[in-house]
Amino acid sequence: MNNPLSGNIAKYMISGDSISKGVVLDEVRNKYVVLEENYVALLQDKLKGVIHNTARFGNTLLKGIGHLKRDVVNEKPDVVLIEYGGNDCDFNWNEIAENPEGDHTPKTDFNVFERMLKETIEFLRSKDVVPVLMNLPPLNADQYFKWVSRSNPEAERNILRWLGSVTKIYWWQERYNSTIVKVAEATKTKYIDIRGAFLEHPDFTRFICMDGIHPNKDGHRIISERVLAFVREHYGYLLQDNSEPSPG
Repeated sequence: MNNPLSGNIAKYMISGDSISKGVVLDEVRNKYVVLEENYVALLQDKLKGVIHNTARFGNTLLKGIGHLKRDVVNEKPDVVLIEYGGNDCDFNWNEIAENPEGDHTPKTDFNVFERMLKETIEFLRSKDVVPVLMNLPPLNADQYFKWVSRSNPEAERNILRWLGSVTKIYWWQERYNSTIVKVAEATKTKYIDIRGAFLEHPDFTRFICMDGIHPNKDGHRIISERVLAFVREHYGYLLQDNSEPSPG
C-alpha cells in the first residue's frame, strides 16, 4: 500500500518497548519515569490523525506481537510503527554475575527475532496495514555495563569474564539492529534510521540516560525529528499544515 489513508484521518499505532513508552531514568531519584515530552507525544502535535501507543516497559517482540495482533483487529490502524530489539537482545545479567561460566542466552533468540519480525510484517500486510520499522538507538556500553553490574566489583569481574570485553555489549546489540535493517530490505518494508540520527553526533552518549540504554529528553527529540523527516519524505500529506522542518 503506497498511499495509506488516501487523505482520510489517519490512525497510527506504535508497537514497542520502553523507548516508545517514553521511559527515561530520573537520575536524581534513580528511578524510571515516563517522560511527558517523549517522541510519541512530540509526534502527535505534528501529525494528522491519532496515535495509539501500545508500547510497554520490558516488551520483547515475542511479548508484543500477541498484543499487536489483538490491537490491530480491534483498532484497525492504517500504519503501525514497530520498535523492538533493545530487550530482545538483552541478557539476565544477575544470572551471569552469579554464574559467569554458565550458558546464557538473550531474551529472544537471534534467529527467532528475525523470523518473528518477518511474520509481524506479513500479518500487518494481510490486514492492509502499512508496517514501518524503526532500528535501535546506539547504547553506551561503558555506562550500561556499570548499570547492569550495579557498580559491584565482583559482579563487574564476573560479567566481564563472561563477556570478554565491554565492547561486546555494543556489538551484540548491533547484530539485532542489523537484522532489523536486513528484514526491512528483504521484505521491502520502509524503516526509520534512528541509529543513524544519533550517530551523526560525535558524542551521541549525551543523548542517552545514565543507564546507558534509554534515550533521554534530548534523545527523544532526535527520534521525533528523524520520524518527522521520514514522514515528510514518504507521506508528506500526513503532516499538519504548520509542521515545518525541524532545525538541524
